[in-house]
Amino acid sequence: MSLSIEPSTKFTFTVTREPKAEGAKKTLLRLMRMQPTIQRGLSRLAVRREREDNIVKRRGGRLWTSRAKVSKLVRVAKGETFTLRVTPQIIPDIQSVAAYLSATKA
Repeated sequence: MSLSIEPSTKFTFTVTREPKAEGAKKTLLRLMRMQPTIQRGLSRLAVRREREDNIVKRRGGRLWTSRAKVSKLVRVAKGETFTLRVTPQIIPDIQSVAAYLSATKA
């Protein structure tokens, strides 16, 4: 990535190749989930999951909740794009996976 990343700037990132290291995949997933539209979708799904998908039953005289798995709205694959407003806190994360990303100013 030859572009200099500055705080408070909006960038569109594209995954150029899929990382083999598990840590790099997790970092990319975390960055992709920071998009406002994805965050809204995850919040809505969490409310729905709490209301409909969790199973509450009595176990030993107490209420027991069997929780449903968290929904996954993003995936790391070649060609996936995401747009973020860069903050100083996420610059190290972006630099750690820069080999797998290409960036353009949004």
